[in-house]
Amino acid sequence: MADEQTDRFTAREALFYHETIRPGKIEIIASKPMATQRDLSLAYSPGVAVPVQAIADDPANAARYTARSNLVAVISNGTAILGMGNLGALASKPVMEGKAVLFKRFADVDSIDIELATEDPEAFINAVALMEPTFGGINLEDIAAPECFVIEQALRERMNIPVMHDDQHGTAIISAAGLLNACFITGRDLKDVRMVVNGAGASAIACTALIKALGVPHENVTMCDRSGVIYRGRDNVDQWKSAHAIDTDARTLEEALVGADIFLGLSAAGALKPEWVAKMADQPIIFAMANPDPEITPDDAKAVRPDAIIATGRSDYPNQVNNVLGFPFIFRGALDVQATAINEEMKIAAARAIAELARESVPEEVAAAYGKSHQFGRDYIIPAPFDPRLMEVVPMAVARAAMESGVAQKDIEDFEAYRLQLKSRLNPTTSVMASVYAEVKNNPKRVVFAEAEEEVVLRAAIQFQEFGYGTPVLVGRTQAVTAKLAELGVSDPRQFEIQNSADSHLVPQMADFLYKRLQRRGFTERDVRRMVNQDRNTFASLLVALGHGDALISGLTRPFAQTMREVSQVIDPKPGQVPFGVHMMIGKNYTVFLADTTINERPSAEELAHIAKETAAVARRLGHEPRVAFLSYSTFGNPSGKWLENIRDAVHLLDAQDPGFEYEGEMAPDAALNPRVMSLYPFSRLSGPANVLVMPGLQSANLSAKLLRELAGNATIGPMLIGLEKPVQIAPMTANAPDVLTLAVLAAAGVVG
Repeated sequence: MADEQTDRFTAREALFYHETIRPGKIEIIASKPMATQRDLSLAYSPGVAVPVQAIADDPANAARYTARSNLVAVISNGTAILGMGNLGALASKPVMEGKAVLFKRFADVDSIDIELATEDPEAFINAVALMEPTFGGINLEDIAAPECFVIEQALRERMNIPVMHDDQHGTAIISAAGLLNACFITGRDLKDVRMVVNGAGASAIACTALIKALGVPHENVTMCDRSGVIYRGRDNVDQWKSAHAIDTDARTLEEALVGADIFLGLSAAGALKPEWVAKMADQPIIFAMANPDPEITPDDAKAVRPDAIIATGRSDYPNQVNNVLGFPFIFRGALDVQATAINEEMKIAAARAIAELARESVPEEVAAAYGKSHQFGRDYIIPAPFDPRLMEVVPMAVARAAMESGVAQKDIEDFEAYRLQLKSRLNPTTSVMASVYAEVKNNPKRVVFAEAEEEVVLRAAIQFQEFGYGTPVLVGRTQAVTAKLAELGVSDPRQFEIQNSADSHLVPQMADFLYKRLQRRGFTERDVRRMVNQDRNTFASLLVALGHGDALISGLTRPFAQTMREVSQVIDPKPGQVPFGVHMMIGKNYTVFLADTTINERPSAEELAHIAKETAAVARRLGHEPRVAFLSYSTFGNPSGKWLENIRDAVHLLDAQDPGFEYEGEMAPDAALNPRVMSLYPFSRLSGPANVLVMPGLQSANLSAKLLRELAGNATIGPMLIGLEKPVQIAPMTANAPDVLTLAVLAAAGVVG
């Protein structure tokens, strides 16, 4: 795993990511106000005594008055970290923090990582069992076999909350879902298939057990380890392997594969030879899930068996078996019914739900991640990890199975209401943004980074290339950029394209192009040549204008207005459009778009209407049904004032155009966003809180965006520049590398611009 990571990005970049802003990946945020003495008295003493007594009287009240019912512990002792082996409990902490982040990102489950410094199973079991009052569930992670079997079984018996070792059961659930669909496509019945499992560790044994529970007969499954086939009577086989021993004459993996329908590998790279695949049954199903490199690559398998269906654990091949499809949503469903365990019925329900989801029509934002394979088929048997529908279907299936199997302590009476509740937990922007990144990987672009001598810009450019989004074109002095690349840990700076106006063969063409544009605007030919040679924004803009780049990112070294003036000398607005800026403010389960935050100081009614329509289009492309509010200090004429006519006229213009989205104004922010205040205006055309806020002028817009970013702590993307003929984004001077990377990806994707 370490080698795979350093192939994709430098070690320095990975360390910088974990160190920057604040060390690590998680923090604790209070969910109740803590501003006044009364707040503190309610939160602690004396107010806290009341829920304490309520829980003492009835332990079920802990779910009402504490965070326990939405809190999962991610626990490891570091004996099997990713593919890196036993590196100890402390070294496992970055992985466990990462797992906690995934719980929150995908299923709104709060999670705390716990690393236990012991390799003694009994000590580990005792430590975890004593924490039952703290958590609603336990996710075990990166614990070596066979100790992981002992630990999980003991904790399941001792604890009255869900306990799951994800390395075992997460992989099992996702691979089972994929196998269900592969068998469906190839017309196989589970009771008739012959399967060969290569690997006999925790994941392989769990996968085998779950697949048997789904209906594959015991005698139809041949398991192999490093010594060959596990057959009845073989020496040196522990109790967990012996449970899967069968009577067979096969002694090697090659022999076992003859005529087999399914290969399921959790072993080592290269363990499956192409000539062995050739001996499998028609339309063989191959799950090559060794980490980081599969037992056989899809290309090598297809070379000998074009009719094969292939899945791996890698995101750069179709049909990725990714645990994040399972564990967040399984725990979500288990927590919501306060389950006492995650049992076989719940795991089977999750596998079937995931399999059935893949068969449904694929939304556009999900299809984008799969390039040309937009629908259920041989290259799409497992849903994409960022499919937003997972949050609805998997927890519902798990919760229902928990209720039906008798481990739920709380019943869900209205599953449709529960579905809506699940949907509201997540912000659709997160899944759409994930699909935007995936779409750019499938359609890489050349993005010009105008200020490549700046460390922040160069970090973003390095990530842009190494994450596969396309080719960064670095503008700067060759020697300075090369030295900075080396300083940032790039082993071969020559792999990056550097454009330097001092020696570029494009300069004469650029000067001719720009002089024809500016000769009637007061610029001499000498002025133009000096601009091309000395101004990086001019040079970078010309690269894009002349087709040597697909998009441009700048802004770190000069104020927005100055950068915009320099870019506008080269690149025109789209016909009939007014350029403007949008800030996207992202909360936990909402997103608000603010416009115009950058360019038009006092927009006319026509410009306000145009800004509303274009911002609504951006909101739609990012997964939101727009509800537009034209903001003012006045709400429907109260109080009256002299700066309201433009806003009112903009609303009238939209009335005549029927733009296809909700809009209303003029209105104060609380009347646009607060349901209680909105209820005072039953005639308002907004069906819910606005998510597109069109500001009356640049001062209020820019101030609001920056205040929200600094004081509210919202994640902010932007300003996003809308309305130029070429994709151009101007980052704020305060931007960090992730900000610049995000704008570069959005520009490359054409989502904004």
